Amino acid sequence: MANLHTTFAGIHSPNPFWLASAPPTDKAYNVNRAFEAGWGGVVWKTLGEAGPPVVNVNGPRYGALLTPDRRMLGFNNIELITDRDLELNLTEISQVKRDWPDRAMVVSLMVPCEEASWKAILARVEDTGADGVELNFGCPHGMSERGMGAAVGQVPEYIEMVTAWCKQYSKLPVIVKLTPNITDVRLPARAAKKGGADAVSLINTINSIMGVDPTTLKMSPNTGGMGSHGGYCGPAVKPIALNMVAEIARDPQTAGLPISGIGGIGNWRDALDFIALGSGTVQVCTAAMVYGFKIVQEMTDGLSNYMDEMGFTSVGQIVGKALPSVTNWQYLNLNHISKAVINQSICIQCGRCHIACEDTSHQAITFEKDGKRHFEVMEDECVGCNLCAVVCPVPQCITLRDLKPGEKDLRTGQVVSGTHADWTTHANNPMRVAQA
Repeated sequence: MANLHTTFAGIHSPNPFWLASAPPTDKAYNVNRAFEAGWGGVVWKTLGEAGPPVVNVNGPRYGALLTPDRRMLGFNNIELITDRDLELNLTEISQVKRDWPDRAMVVSLMVPCEEASWKAILARVEDTGADGVELNFGCPHGMSERGMGAAVGQVPEYIEMVTAWCKQYSKLPVIVKLTPNITDVRLPARAAKKGGADAVSLINTINSIMGVDPTTLKMSPNTGGMGSHGGYCGPAVKPIALNMVAEIARDPQTAGLPISGIGGIGNWRDALDFIALGSGTVQVCTAAMVYGFKIVQEMTDGLSNYMDEMGFTSVGQIVGKALPSVTNWQYLNLNHISKAVINQSICIQCGRCHIACEDTSHQAITFEKDGKRHFEVMEDECVGCNLCAVVCPVPQCITLRDLKPGEKDLRTGQVVSGTHADWTTHANNPMRVAQA
């Protein structure tokens, strides 16, 4: 059977599924329930010490983007770091680690950008027996206005400086949590590595406002009539997170830096995407808040079964496996040709493919044949854009067929060559024309 045991930045856990620093990891009661359910590790909700007291709103902290049938698409929060006493948190961390010695216990930290503040809190966390620390350089609301969180994570020089302090004053592995609210995520990752970070985790939440109440025309949700931007997470952010993970994983300047992937993970398939693109562990929050801690059982069973079927014996064999297929646009092969194909035996004749193609694409799908409703792809017009397959409500009813060497593209007259040369050699390459 597949072995899900994971060693990440020197931290051991029975599986790669961790709970992210968030409300689910705020206290011992929650974390004990999580470990009982089977989670491999937790990142304890962010601790702080210096600065003004942390006081959360006593009103709506969460908002959501839902489908008409009430499925969660996106989740927003304006909650701050822990508002519980630091000493109480440290005591509970110590006890939980003693009770669950085989689980990963990482403690998230956020204090002002002052060397003395970091030195003081690191020593206290190390005394708990925790396995590592995660530096919260990503929180986009509340704390960033105090010069912490994303306010640090958006300045690579600060990231490098604080990371170096933490490596100097603690023997624990240091994970740097990155903000997505930045133009190029590679820059803070490089800074973290330069500062000596043992790993990075990403993404933290994205700045967002959920909407407006149409009756009052006030921001929604709000507390006492006023609202604030918050952090956006959940399934909707997964593609953004995957791109940022891949960007760091394939950047030569951060090569080999372990990555803990975060953002919209709700099942084992989501986790597989992150792992295949370079994540050694994955962290979950929104899905646990919506469905409870036992979702980890589907995650572990699903990943284990997949690994058995594919012949993988360790999670490490999957890490980064998909990265060679990720490239920049200018290196895509323009000699490759695909055409859409409709499986008539399972087509329900809804016509969504025709409408989408007719109105917004290449007018490549018929709507009748012999006077009857019938949808079929006209290969001489199809460019293989995949829109029809995306809008089709029947799984695998519309697929793309790759033209084989020697086949002729009826649209352009081009004959597919036996080899797929890099597109930069293509005679009609617009880049070459521009360069010339």
